[in-house]
Amino acid sequence: MSIKQDEIEIRVRYAETDQMGVVHHGNYALYLELARIEWLRKMGISYKKMEEEGVGLPVISLSINFKKSAYYDDLIKVKTQLKKAPTAVVEFEYEILNESSEILCNANVVLAFVDMKTNRPTRPPKYFLEALKD
Repeated sequence: MSIKQDEIEIRVRYAETDQMGVVHHGNYALYLELARIEWLRKMGISYKKMEEEGVGLPVISLSINFKKSAYYDDLIKVKTQLKKAPTAVVEFEYEILNESSEILCNANVVLAFVDMKTNRPTRPPKYFLEALKD
């Protein structure tokens, strides 16, 4: 498996900022989720289909290291990279940049594959692993 990467652009909306026009820190988790869902979609993996088949993918760890602020109406770029081949967990690393290519933050998210009936860890669906092959 090669390292799978993707990037998306997001325009910062007014509702995501505080009175000074700075993006509230809690919105970065949303940006990471948007990027992860797009990463999955581009790999041909439907999160909705996984859930319909009884496999959930809850976040079990989230860390963000902030460097600079994003502001209202900024066009930010979220780079997503799969850290390693998934097992019962899948780990992503992120980098969020502004329009000047300055790093706003680095992040790491770990998610667990969970059988939604038993609420126990499970292996990734076969098609998930197949999508990661070269």
